[in-house]
Amino acid sequence: MTEQHRPEERTDRDIPVLIAGGGPVGMLLAAELARYGVQVTVLEANHAIVDQPKAGTLHARTVQQLARRGHLGTRTAHPDQLARPVADHFHFAGMSGLTISAPGTEAGPIVGRSQADLERDFEADAREHGATVLRGHRVIDVRQGPETVEVTAEGPHGIREFTAGYLVGADGARSTVRRRAGFRATTHPATVSALLGLVRLTEPAAVPPGWNRTPRGWTVAGVNPYGYSRFITIDFRGPNPDRHTELTLDELRREGSRILGHDVPMADPLFFSRFSDYARLVSDYREGRVLLAGDAAHVHFPVGGQGLNLGLQDAVNLAWKLAHVLAGTAGKDLLDTYDAERRPAGQRVIDNTRAQLALMRPDLGLDPLRDLFTELLGLEQVNQHLGSMISAQDTVCPPRTGGGSGWEGQFLPNLPLTVADGTTTDVTGLLTEGRPLLLLIADTAAPHAEQAAGWAHAVRTVTAAPPRPLPWDAVLLRPDGYIAWASDGGALDGTLRQWFGEPR
Repeated sequence: MTEQHRPEERTDRDIPVLIAGGGPVGMLLAAELARYGVQVTVLEANHAIVDQPKAGTLHARTVQQLARRGHLGTRTAHPDQLARPVADHFHFAGMSGLTISAPGTEAGPIVGRSQADLERDFEADAREHGATVLRGHRVIDVRQGPETVEVTAEGPHGIREFTAGYLVGADGARSTVRRRAGFRATTHPATVSALLGLVRLTEPAAVPPGWNRTPRGWTVAGVNPYGYSRFITIDFRGPNPDRHTELTLDELRREGSRILGHDVPMADPLFFSRFSDYARLVSDYREGRVLLAGDAAHVHFPVGGQGLNLGLQDAVNLAWKLAHVLAGTAGKDLLDTYDAERRPAGQRVIDNTRAQLALMRPDLGLDPLRDLFTELLGLEQVNQHLGSMISAQDTVCPPRTGGGSGWEGQFLPNLPLTVADGTTTDVTGLLTEGRPLLLLIADTAAPHAEQAAGWAHAVRTVTAAPPRPLPWDAVLLRPDGYIAWASDGGALDGTLRQWFGEPR
């Protein structure tokens, strides 16, 4: 029976994973799970992908993880790239001078991709690998039992009931899943009002490009004299009394003119949006068989382009763990590590965006602080610290093994490798198939291979030599690129049992 001829009510049962929300986060999660062979269904309220001027920046850690999963094309790292980090200019609290760098063996510190393009690519990938995507379906109720989750959705042809083993709410800041499943959260009320418009600036020379502060607020403009410009205003006098009032061209024009101190002519609007600095972080990313990802779990002021990246990293982290749980190859409490690893990352983004907004307040009394911060940005150590924070390259997963290697939880950069037959590859290429990877680096690593033999059903073992010596002769990598074990820690079999269950 085709989608067009379904009856008014229908029941869909025994779905291993149901995802509410088909934006970039939900679609990436669906694509990842489908690649692992998991039967997954996505419920998305929109009937088609909406091309809106939303997030368009992929930061370094997101780029690195997507590359390891084959979502950004493939290229092999070479030894001469190891000593050549690459860098892109960025901003902190609207102040120029921040540099985000990444190893030369990676795809790049910043990659520009629109949110709609990502959603389009991830959806195509998900469908290609067998995922079911039901557009025009809005979740209206969630009921959780001990073994399943019952979901009610309103679709093009009426009400449909779904039964799933797990439900993931990736349905955005106003998540129905979060509300109906009873997730608790810590919030920070809005203090500013921001407007965004995709408009034609009829006097583009009158609008300063980029981030611009005046005593009355900020404008952020991507000025395009030949077409449509993205124009943002930030008003620090307080939040809009009615967040849901429809924004008009006249209101955006008046606000831009007020902040800049002169008329800002504009016409032909294509898109409007309001937003604020309201922040929320749920107390736990998991409630039984219901999990949250992306804006459903965390929202914050959109400075630094971190929100989309945070959500995509949620999806990569959750996908392989959920896949191992469903395959029966997960260690005890593996799914609980999702909250333990991703909620601190969400808190860090909320904290740094609130700090940036404090520096952006147009109070003239803050000018000495801004001057000091600009001076600090000129210090290499400070610049690197802030750049790693914004790009999430400072993310370290908490260790699971007591007394293990100090490298546990760190992200292994992409390294060029030579395998036994003389062919070349790299860490990214070896992780593309999505399996945990035991990398044997030296001849002394043979005992580790023997310990891992019982987990050959779950872990791939490869012997390969890097161009330079490493601190250990073997390392166990998770599918998302983080180190689960290194040979300067405890016994490998204990770590394998903890992550991937009993040997076979």
